[in-house]
Amino acid sequence: MAKHEVTPEQLAKLDEIFAKARAAEKQIENYTQEQVDRMVRCVAWAAGNPKTFQEICWMGVDEAGAGDRNGRYGKRHKILGVLRDALRQKSVGAIETIPEKGITRYGKPAGVITSLIPMTNPELTPIVTAIYALKARDVVVFSPHPRTVKTTNKVVQIMRDALASIGENPDFLQCVSEVNMELVAETMKRCDLIMATGGPAMTKAAHSSGKPAYCSGAGNATMIYDETAIPAEAARNTRISKTSDFGSGCSADGNIIISDAIYDETVKALIAEGGYLATDEERALLKKAMWNEEGHRIVATVAVSPQELCRKAGFEIPADRKFVMVNSEGIGKEFKFSGEKLTTLLTIYKYEGEFENALKMMDEIYKVGGRGHSCGIYSFDEEHIQRLALRAPVTRVMVRQPQSKANAGSAENGMLMTSSMGCGTWGGNQVSENIALKHYMNSTWVARPIMKDQPSEDVLFGEFFDGAVTREQGEVIKF
Repeated sequence: MAKHEVTPEQLAKLDEIFAKARAAEKQIENYTQEQVDRMVRCVAWAAGNPKTFQEICWMGVDEAGAGDRNGRYGKRHKILGVLRDALRQKSVGAIETIPEKGITRYGKPAGVITSLIPMTNPELTPIVTAIYALKARDVVVFSPHPRTVKTTNKVVQIMRDALASIGENPDFLQCVSEVNMELVAETMKRCDLIMATGGPAMTKAAHSSGKPAYCSGAGNATMIYDETAIPAEAARNTRISKTSDFGSGCSADGNIIISDAIYDETVKALIAEGGYLATDEERALLKKAMWNEEGHRIVATVAVSPQELCRKAGFEIPADRKFVMVNSEGIGKEFKFSGEKLTTLLTIYKYEGEFENALKMMDEIYKVGGRGHSCGIYSFDEEHIQRLALRAPVTRVMVRQPQSKANAGSAENGMLMTSSMGCGTWGGNQVSENIALKHYMNSTWVARPIMKDQPSEDVLFGEFFDGAVTREQGEVIKF
């Protein structure tokens, strides 16, 4: 993004937006649990009902020129899951009590949030953020991606109108209409907390703002199929994960490491699910279409159909193919297909013999990119699952599930629903979990006296304790 000078008019507009936000903050901070729960349901339905959500999803895909209309709509389940999780939790007053420790925790608002929205979810992420923020009694100023400004402003306006329709202040949710890096920086300076969903550049900017920030990390989702995998089921999961929204998500399967015991059968199953196995010559053409000479990802082939991807590479594939597969040419920074693809293409690898060989490949792939984000395994061997969990430098390991439908939360697993996934210090983030309601709140901890809980020193120090060692004579202070 080119550098722009922030004009006095733009600064005045930001001042106006944040003045409204600060006034709204004083209002919402005293709301009851019933009031915030009602608002949450209202905005979630207004923007997330089937008809409206389809309209804004299609608008987002068309405006960005990336993604799949039907696949984008398929993310609606996250709205339902986020609403489920939010409504099941308290956010006002005493929200947690631990009697044996004499602890009570009170929920408090975080304040005014600046929410940075990605191009790949310009309609979903604002809805998810609004649900959690309103539940926590926060106010939000949304900052869209430059390629999807209209879509994000549209969805925020829908939610503002919904608030107004039930007599609430629409300024609980606002959206800036102009976007460039300098304006985004100014927006971040004015808030109390930043929610940044996007790539490394956005994460760096958020953490450099001087304000607390929850960020997401880059992905390079990798799956291991061991010898216990059922090829047809594993291939179906990969097809679901890879084709969702034309592979735009960080969680879409990008690398498949397959046991030699089931390799041939699995490749056939992937082809049966709609995969197209490129030749070595076609792989070379795809590489040129996806990365420029400096090694940067070419935007024109991000989140496009497999037919469009191959057409831009200079060859045609059948209309019924749903994704493209390339054989590994190696793992490392110099081998581009071992990194994140962000489109309807995945790389397949064969590991021979011991499961340790699959883990070694996984180790090398995450040295290329995607550390902290997610990994998966199709296996019925609990030892293999545990070994991967102990070894993988990621915050999520999905077992026998389509990653892009599972690791941000699913009705069929226990992960908290979200559209923003913290990737720990591996990904330059401060949390190693799905960013959900608790991250939108401050807490006040109240501690009451309990029966003394202090083990003796010989118990605490164990074998290292020596009772003959004492302090020099002096005044003894007793507590």
